[in-house]
Amino acid sequence: QVQLVESGGGLVQAGGSLKLSCAASGRTISAYPMGWFRQAPGKEREAVAAITSYGGTTVYADSVKGRFTISRDNAKNTVYLQMNSLKPEDTAVYYCASDKRPYGTAVAFLRSPDYWGKGTQVTVSS
Repeated sequence: QVQLVESGGGLVQAGGSLKLSCAASGRTISAYPMGWFRQAPGKEREAVAAITSYGGTTVYADSVKGRFTISRDNAKNTVYLQMNSLKPEDTAVYYCASDKRPYGTAVAFLRSPDYWGKGTQVTVSS
């Protein structure tokens, strides 16, 4: 069973930065797409970013392009989300996700991830 554990969330002022980590256990992640989603209060969960196996392709939501960077360290079985120039509208619970199908595309993965972490809260104050 794949387990995903997020960390790195917290409270930050607008314009600040945070780096989220997602540590996976139960299998090695190198062959699988990984990604981040978020859910703000009263809103539906939305995709933030995804990265294919071995980091060949990354995709981002328009709202975070140029500010967020997703990366992976397969040796550490960990995926990261570097968030810069944070805005109050980035406030949400951020979830790490993974796929059970290896070598899939980022777009296909974002439609229906198979595994989810429990989330980490990010709060951006104005």
